[in-house]
Amino acid sequence: MKHLFTCLIFSVCLLKTVFAQDTREAEIKRMENLEREAVLKSDSVALFDKIWSPNMIVNTPANVVGTVEGTKAHFRSGDLNYLKFERSIEKITFNDCVAVVMGGEVINPQGHQVNAGKTVSRRFTHVWLYKNGYWSLIARQATIVKVE
Repeated sequence: MKHLFTCLIFSVCLLKTVFAQDTREAEIKRMENLEREAVLKSDSVALFDKIWSPNMIVNTPANVVGTVEGTKAHFRSGDLNYLKFERSIEKITFNDCVAVVMGGEVINPQGHQVNAGKTVSRRFTHVWLYKNGYWSLIARQATIVKVE
């Protein structure tokens, strides 16, 4: 009977851990999609006020380390204007209140941007922080791997 009770407690704890992980993972996937859609729609209110941390840092595809203010300036000038923006998440890991997301992106820049009219494949890493009841993007890294 003691063994059965121990197994039951272990099972409940395991299910609780798995459920919590699934819930956080689903929320991060939702936030990743919101961020992608906001960039695609040029929705600066969603990006600046709801998704990007005011302390976000970025290692850009141009191999420049920048801040959220620099990213906002590029966004406002049309340098982040895409005809298409797809993102595939390959891995999400959690460490307490930090989530790290890695995967690939495919964009089609338009306008006066570098590579406008071409298909650009990139690898990306995002770092999300859960604070005060919501997730915000605190770091981004993107590397161009192919331009067609």
